[in-house]
Amino acid sequence: MSCRGLTRRQLVAGLGLLPCLALAGRRLARGEARVLVIGGGFAGAAAARLLKQVDPGLHVSLIEPRALIHTCPRSNHVITGLAQLDEIAWGFDELREMGVSHIRQAALDVDTPGRRVQLEDGHWLAYDWLILAPGIDFRFDAIDGYDAATAERVPHAWKAGPQSLLLRQQLKAMAPGGTLILSVPDNPYRCPPGPYERASLIAHYLSRHNPRAKLLILDAKASFSKQALFRQGWERLYPGMIEWLGHADDGRVVRLDAVRGELECEFGSRHRGEVINLIPPQRAGDIARRAGLTDASGWVPVEADGFRACLASRVMVIGDACLAAPMPKSAHSAHSQARRAVSALLAELGSDALGTTPLDNVCYSQLSPDSAISIAARYESVAGQLQEQTGSLRLSSLAAPEAEREREAAQALAWYQALGRATWGNPA
Repeated sequence: MSCRGLTRRQLVAGLGLLPCLALAGRRLARGEARVLVIGGGFAGAAAARLLKQVDPGLHVSLIEPRALIHTCPRSNHVITGLAQLDEIAWGFDELREMGVSHIRQAALDVDTPGRRVQLEDGHWLAYDWLILAPGIDFRFDAIDGYDAATAERVPHAWKAGPQSLLLRQQLKAMAPGGTLILSVPDNPYRCPPGPYERASLIAHYLSRHNPRAKLLILDAKASFSKQALFRQGWERLYPGMIEWLGHADDGRVVRLDAVRGELECEFGSRHRGEVINLIPPQRAGDIARRAGLTDASGWVPVEADGFRACLASRVMVIGDACLAAPMPKSAHSAHSQARRAVSALLAELGSDALGTTPLDNVCYSQLSPDSAISIAARYESVAGQLQEQTGSLRLSSLAAPEAEREREAAQALAWYQALGRATWGNPA
């Protein structure tokens, strides 16, 4: 993403950028810099941790109301009974021990001209630099009949926690031979291969507990991440159980009738299911919009080099909330962006302790508990635009033997544990 397409009026009007530019010539001493981080997920917690690791003298506060984070990676295992919720829980004890101040409140607003954040108790906290990592929120207005209240009966389970358990309960209660419908939104959304891993693990559950059941995927897209690998796995492991309808087959859901358990698609087709897992379209977390940082897409445009927000000074936006294509919205991408943003922030404070950090992504997807596929790539900024480095893409082979799929399943768990520890420390 580049900020070049934004007009001067967009950059200045209502955003208080000019007063901040007047202060740009004064370099803060690192010991007096106050850094606020909003959001305690893979991006925010990693940024707070790394700042304190590299420069213990920095004043770093993490604004995150939750005591525990339940990760979206491995949450599909919880839904299908392969893991318990506490196995994907991570806390903030180690960050506090490092000197990060954990403020257990929600951030209500950001005053970017005044460089301050309002907490839910009404108090304002001043900052010299803000790292915003609010994750996603849902565009409930995109599907008729679906809102936050209805999601308590028709789960999305795209934020791990109670929704994961709700979908697990509904899956277990399915009538023999019933149909489960998984609705997938158009890009961009959190974790592009995630719905198809979910379909794989649900099919694994059904093949053992409800073998006559069907799984229908209604997809707003014409194609999806790792498509050939997923479909090969489905044909081998769950023949005849999974049906995928893409956009050309009228797979884009536009309306939900929660009473009838029915989904209506763009061109009029209707589908009924005993269980509906409706993943709605998404946008950046609400605080990004209230801060005036989002564009018409609902996401936050950022500079490719350091993830500085295009629409405010001294604000960096990382993780799922930012526009960083071709980097996917993934846990590994979020952690990688945190390193790049911290490197850029330290450089602003006169330190090259991290130097230029790489931008990369690694993503594992389970086909079954003992079989996985993966994709990996590295990214670089060229003329202000992010692009995939030539020759960096690594994708599992369609011709790989099952032993290789089993090795990747073991690697997936090792990757998850390593990334979690690098973000929060030891599991909760």
